[in-house]
Amino acid sequence: MTDILNVQNLHKTFEAGTPNENHVLKGIDLQMNEGDFISIIGGNGAGKSTFLNSIAGSFSVDRGQIVLEDKNITELPANQRAKYISRVFQDTRMGTASRLTIEENLSVAMKRGQKRGLSRGIKAKDRDFFKQELKKLQLGLENRLSMDVGLLSGGQRQALTLLMATIVTPKVLLLDEHTAALDPKTSEMVTALTDQLVYEKGISTLMITHNMQHAIEQGNRLIMLHEGNIVVDVRGEEKQNLTVMELVNLFQTKSGADLSDDSLILG
Repeated sequence: MTDILNVQNLHKTFEAGTPNENHVLKGIDLQMNEGDFISIIGGNGAGKSTFLNSIAGSFSVDRGQIVLEDKNITELPANQRAKYISRVFQDTRMGTASRLTIEENLSVAMKRGQKRGLSRGIKAKDRDFFKQELKKLQLGLENRLSMDVGLLSGGQRQALTLLMATIVTPKVLLLDEHTAALDPKTSEMVTALTDQLVYEKGISTLMITHNMQHAIEQGNRLIMLHEGNIVVDVRGEEKQNLTVMELVNLFQTKSGADLSDDSLILG
């Protein structure tokens, strides 16, 4: 299979040389195949969000390299990586512009990675396309194109953000606990929509989740981080046949850590 993302010996330390020095990523290696949907779990401080931030380009890494297809993007700033990498955050307000309408937000998303020029509003063909895409959400938003996004509920906004992140198919999609702030029913809706969009477009995806059952059920591969390293990497049938208890035992075996506190994994 073709590699889409290759992370080699990734290190990141915050506040180096101070009493608060924190070596978060400690030589992470990850080879991601095109079309992989990888669930990521790990405890508080395991390095999950730092790992996604390093791929997104939110900060520079201290050592190692990140290769997207055949392009070394390690030194590429976040705004240039955005042409290839989309992201959905836990905070439902972060992926959209509140004061823009639904169709204006979608128009911005359509131009991701392109040179911005002057144009006369939104074309009719684009508006028709937006309506067709919004129908996938089954939220009736296709009939509210001119509504300001700030008036949407959290679940509606997160569904729209997910659509915006995939409306132009990215090379890699990063999902940073994107259902954690939602109520259970809305979380299920966004989870189902995630699966639909990811598999429909074959998007290579990295998804942090705090829910071990979701990590087992979603995607074709699961990795667990502990103290800045990947300690578990399972995929395919082995992953799908896991139970939560087996996953806990696997973590204890691989990491050597005593799972006496659920927050070690669920945080």
